[in-house]
Amino acid sequence: MNLLIMFLMTLITTTALIALNLMTTKTSPDQEKLSPYECGFDPLGSARLPLSIRFFMVAILFLLFDLEVAILLPLTWSIHTINPMKTIMCTITVFLLLLIGLGYEWLQGGLEWAE
Repeated sequence: MNLLIMFLMTLITTTALIALNLMTTKTSPDQEKLSPYECGFDPLGSARLPLSIRFFMVAILFLLFDLEVAILLPLTWSIHTINPMKTIMCTITVFLLLLIGLGYEWLQGGLEWAE
């Protein structure tokens, strides 16, 4: 019953905040607001040109290794558990899998900027 009450309170609060935002927002899209912003300079070209896929590949690799750090950092505190050897083996396995993936990406040319 408490879960249902908390859910309803959350739903009512969220709905009220969204309604308040919609009622108080004054938007008037003009040419200046719809134009892309380039650090205070006049735009040199169209901002709607497609980006190179290499930027996305590097971003995905960065996120992958960033998540690796987020996964491996708490493992240093879990060494003090009952079976630390199992923790160390899991850590080495995750690290080796990511290292193999990085090597594969490197061999496929995903990290090269010039062709």
